[in-house]
Amino acid sequence: MNLTGLLMPMFVGRAKRCVRAAYDAEGEQRRQLRWLLERGRRTAFGAGHGFSSVRSYSDYAGQVAVTPYDELRPYVMRMIAGERDVLWSGVTRRFAQSSGTSDGKSKYIPVTADSLRLCHYRGAGYSLALYLSHYRDSRIFDGKSFILGGSYANELDLGHSRARVGDLSATLIDCINPLVNLVRVPSKKVALMADWHQKLPALVAGAADANVTNISGVPSWFLTVLREVLKAKGAENIHQVWPHLEVFFHGGIAFGPYRREYQSITDAGRMRYWENYNASEGFFAAQLSPDSPGMLLMMDCGVFYEFIPVDSPDAAPVPVWEVSAGGKYALVLTGCNGLWRYPIGDVVRVESVNPLTITIAGRTKSFINAFGEEVMVHNTDAALQAACSALGCSVKDYTVAPVFSSDGRKGRHEWLVEFAAAPADVELFARTLDKCLQTENSDYQAKRTGGIFLDNLSVVVARQGLFDDWLESTGKLGGQRKVPRLSNDRKLIENMLSFNN
Repeated sequence: MNLTGLLMPMFVGRAKRCVRAAYDAEGEQRRQLRWLLERGRRTAFGAGHGFSSVRSYSDYAGQVAVTPYDELRPYVMRMIAGERDVLWSGVTRRFAQSSGTSDGKSKYIPVTADSLRLCHYRGAGYSLALYLSHYRDSRIFDGKSFILGGSYANELDLGHSRARVGDLSATLIDCINPLVNLVRVPSKKVALMADWHQKLPALVAGAADANVTNISGVPSWFLTVLREVLKAKGAENIHQVWPHLEVFFHGGIAFGPYRREYQSITDAGRMRYWENYNASEGFFAAQLSPDSPGMLLMMDCGVFYEFIPVDSPDAAPVPVWEVSAGGKYALVLTGCNGLWRYPIGDVVRVESVNPLTITIAGRTKSFINAFGEEVMVHNTDAALQAACSALGCSVKDYTVAPVFSSDGRKGRHEWLVEFAAAPADVELFARTLDKCLQTENSDYQAKRTGGIFLDNLSVVVARQGLFDDWLESTGKLGGQRKVPRLSNDRKLIENMLSFNN
């Protein structure tokens, strides 16, 4: 029986609904905002910000300032403690732990019942629907989905709280419709395991002999799993293991640096790639078509979007009906998880406006997210200070970039460091710095655990005056000198390394 063929009309209908909402962006977004405000009036945040008097978008923009996570954290902690009607109506029991804040190691994003139903699951369904609408020959439901998830490991002392805190993917798997478990691997028990030393072989054992037709996850993490499957089966190509594998639904980090590695272990003629924009905060966009330059922003998934022009960071945010094609914007969200005018930290480029399609252009602050680790400057600054304090050395300048996995080797961070007082043992310094960075950033810590996904960072000692010479070559040597701390690719560091000879 061709189950995919039987389900195809339903999914094609969903794709049409998604696209139809995108072509009615202004109308749909105004409806989303009205509904969000109506639900928010009964919350502590809504009462404190005068939601009862808000009648329009302009009222809302005038009444509520852009609200970074640091300002939302006290509300979130009240929700974790069990208080109801704080940021969203009712009691919220589930929270997604993520890195990337300026005041702490982790942030905790509410995962409400509404956000699960209307945003995360609906968005994932739309992505699958868009894929199927373009590939009518698909047999995706005639085998298994291999979905790579996280766990409920977290750093909070929950005490008597009934909250469940962990990776968003753990909640998505835990709360998924039981019928979906009939067509997915591994088992829920394996999927939610916290110890990757045990989980990785269990993932391989649970999937290697299944009829896997599609895989979903973060490219860096899945590459490690696929290599272990190949090793277990004695195969060189993953299609020798899963001959009906047809698509990788990927997101979280840029796929480009990993494309060559995936091509080396797959049959290119049988493998498709479908990009998603999903985060702890929600499922926002998915690839519109195989050749689309951007992802379709989903207008009816319980989220109201605003955009701050990157070239005018002090400008007021604008709604979807006022963005311009080609513009780069910092994305601001209002969602049914209780985030109100929340800057997610991503920069998007608008590829088209009708329908509105986007690409991810980067982060609003310097960062490295090559492997899903979301390391920011305040993390590296603090780690460097701690390592220098521990080993009695000091640093003049530094920059960091990823070294992407290749030829079966894991990726890592590479630090180019100009010391004021060098450590006696550079290798010991690198190991110490790596441990300090894990202490500062929970996502980096997760990727480094057991050395399964990332290797220990490496340190290249810069000669004295390297960064001054490099800055002078760029015309930026002077009182406002600034060495870029973090890069998500190797362009800058390779240029700097050429000055290190």
